[in-house]
Amino acid sequence: MLYVDTVDLEEAVNKGIDAMLSSLDPYTEFYSEQEETDLKMMTTGKYAGIGAIIRQYPEKNMIAIEEPYEGMPAARYGLKAGDLILRIDGEDMRGKTNSEVSDRLRGEPDTKFVITIERPGVSDSLEIEIVRSVIALPAVPYYGMTAGKYGYILLESFTDGCSKDVRKAIEELLSQDAEGLILDLRGNGGGLLTEAIEIVGLFVPKGTKVVETKGRAPQSSRTYSTGRAPIVPELPLVVMVDEQSASASEIVSGALQDLDRAVIGGNRTFGKGLVQSTRPLPYNGTLKLTTSKYYIPSGRCIQKVDYAARRKGTDSKQGADTISDKFYTLSGRPVKSDGGIYPDSVCKLDTMPDILYRLTTDVVLFDFVNKFCIENKQIAPMEEFEVTDALFDEFVDYVHNSDFKFESNSSKALDLLKDMAKLEGLADKATDEFKALEEKLQYNMDKDLEVFRKDIKRLLAVEIATRYYYQRGGIYHGLKDDICLDLAVGILNNQEQYNNILKVVKD
Repeated sequence: MLYVDTVDLEEAVNKGIDAMLSSLDPYTEFYSEQEETDLKMMTTGKYAGIGAIIRQYPEKNMIAIEEPYEGMPAARYGLKAGDLILRIDGEDMRGKTNSEVSDRLRGEPDTKFVITIERPGVSDSLEIEIVRSVIALPAVPYYGMTAGKYGYILLESFTDGCSKDVRKAIEELLSQDAEGLILDLRGNGGGLLTEAIEIVGLFVPKGTKVVETKGRAPQSSRTYSTGRAPIVPELPLVVMVDEQSASASEIVSGALQDLDRAVIGGNRTFGKGLVQSTRPLPYNGTLKLTTSKYYIPSGRCIQKVDYAARRKGTDSKQGADTISDKFYTLSGRPVKSDGGIYPDSVCKLDTMPDILYRLTTDVVLFDFVNKFCIENKQIAPMEEFEVTDALFDEFVDYVHNSDFKFESNSSKALDLLKDMAKLEGLADKATDEFKALEEKLQYNMDKDLEVFRKDIKRLLAVEIATRYYYQRGGIYHGLKDDICLDLAVGILNNQEQYNNILKVVKD
């Protein structure tokens, strides 16, 4: 009432709520009525819209279609990767953010809108009428045979019904005489606990305890066990994880490790052992509240950060919830308990080269693939397509003739050091040294493009295959030369190694 300017009360209240909840943990969140769609998408993987990934195109201050999903409205009505969004129902989209354009593309199912686009290689703008529909993102976007005899399944999220998708994939792979399975949970941030239980139940006997939740309220404490007979109780299994595998991914990988049912390969997982429940609030709001912590069969709590300790300003490393200093699998193998799931076999990854990171974030790669698609109406079948040396050289020439600029981090650090030296009056004393360093740190982009030729060719293959064969094409080519997948295949190829990893290790 007394503030000098008009206050947006709704915005102020929402910020107050968010600030209050953020003092608890990052997973306790308030969703207003307008944000209910985001919450439902998290749990169901569904929303109403066109089914496409969009990206910023800063050179024109516009948003571009980056990837239409196969079979979704964007693809069905003819939108293509590379299309720049000019208008939606006549409203200018230039200068809008990703989230602003995304909000305009989404809406109620069966509603119509007109999108005006600028398409590379087409002189005039195009107007396309699109009918929104319910978009169900696939939890299992790809599965297939690898190394000729092992089934591979990529599970991207634990959304409603994903266990049925995994079951279907397993059944189809078994029909192709799969001698072992690889379940890829890398990058999977989790989702529904019930789906995690169902997926573990595909591999272990009915009635097996998978996870136990413990909270302050009695209703928050519960034991979850498998409720169905498994379909592959003994088939060799490798589960792949990484630092982005969290929550439900850690329940599945941790339970299968504790039960000695699978070899875990990859890298240490994220370390989220907190369970959230939703509660309705007045004015159609919803509170997603952390209500308990979960404990897998060995008794381990996977949670890495102790938020209660952090609030008190003490050591926030998890430890207070462990019920023992040592934990063991069903057969007696010792397992670590200081946050996250430690793999049985570690995959040592190389750091992504700076040049590769810049190419993925800059529009030069995007533009080159747009040009390629204009010039090539079709390519070889997904399994046969490859980036030739000639195509790679064409890309290098395109990079040279573009506005792509790359400055190494060491050069940036040297420039910063020189500026600091000037401020401190020391620059003149180190002129010769700075000059020598400039010469030694002179970045050679041509050298990097050649050194990382194999990585760049793979990146090109993923981008091009995605245009012609959608998500499955990109995933297929992304798995080529995947050293962690090679690790999993190697474990399955060596039955003795597989058995040795899972056997009891006596102290």
